Amino acid sequence: MNLQTIKTSISKFAKDEDGLTIVEYAVAGGLITVAVAAMFVLLGTEVNARITALCAAVKGAACA
Repeated sequence: MNLQTIKTSISKFAKDEDGLTIVEYAVAGGLITVAVAAMFVLLGTEVNARITALCAAVKGAACA
């Protein structure tokens, strides 16, 4: 591999826009993952509170 080949490869890599698309998809996927995880945490807390309230209503405070 000579210097001209390396220079051509670097130039081709810099002009390639397919990599940018992959990065955009990765960032979007990461944001979606964070949003889904946050919703699971929020919903999990609320569901737990509802189940605890139902359990307390059915059997008294013995479920806690």
